[in-house]
Amino acid sequence: MTGTLVLVATPIGNLGDLAPRAVATMQGSSLILCEDTRHSGKLLAHAGVSGVRLAVCNEHTEIERARDVLSLLDTGATVALITDAGTPGISDPGSRLVRAVIDAGHAISAVPGPAAFLMALVVSGFDTNRFVFEGFLPRSGRERTTRLAAIAAEQRTTVMYEAPHRIERTVADLADVCGSQRAVAIARELTKIYESVWRGSLDAAVAHIGSTAPRGEYVIVLDGAPPRGEISDDEIRAALHVALEGHSRKDAVATVVGQLEVPKRRVYDLALAVDRK
Repeated sequence: MTGTLVLVATPIGNLGDLAPRAVATMQGSSLILCEDTRHSGKLLAHAGVSGVRLAVCNEHTEIERARDVLSLLDTGATVALITDAGTPGISDPGSRLVRAVIDAGHAISAVPGPAAFLMALVVSGFDTNRFVFEGFLPRSGRERTTRLAAIAAEQRTTVMYEAPHRIERTVADLADVCGSQRAVAIARELTKIYESVWRGSLDAAVAHIGSTAPRGEYVIVLDGAPPRGEISDDEIRAALHVALEGHSRKDAVATVVGQLEVPKRRVYDLALAVDRK
């Protein structure tokens, strides 16, 4: 028999955004997987869903939980997957479980609904026809440097998530690598009482974030890079400042050469000057 795993989107703040079909799907499931049973228990109580078993499925238990899910699906059951907020699999557990269910030959479906990155994108005022979703940036090291460099060169609108205790650093890093005048929109507490969307340059964003108490989850929407023309020395220096953080001059030069597609000798000479400064 073939069962179905249904990914059910839940509100990112306002409980009024819970879809009727989401409620019906959860009520009709044999099992509801969630990140936190206490958090999701409150949502189910609000929706009037009762009598359905809850089980934790987070980044640590997702693979292990797949065995239980496949056993249920083998009986033809329906299993619902929800997260604390938003759409499962979007910077939340779900993708590995989906892959396991597909590989086992069972059906996958979804009840679409809220996603913070989409809401932030459409209210940002930037181009929505072509965009890139980066999720959460790596916290440190070469992986972060490489990702920042790619974002700086990206001509499509870029959307990122960030935690309150890291928002100030991330905006400052973006200003360093993208240039202070790149336009950005910073959304906070979307659909909640204190929802806000701030718009301006990255330089102004650094000052804005520094003057406010960081609360709630943030979504950063960055305007795309302008079409690449002649690369100035200032742009190379800005990229080097980021690439040199925690890395050798050789690695930083290689990163910037790949990012900006400029001659290695030019980047190396400017790197020497940046090092001395």
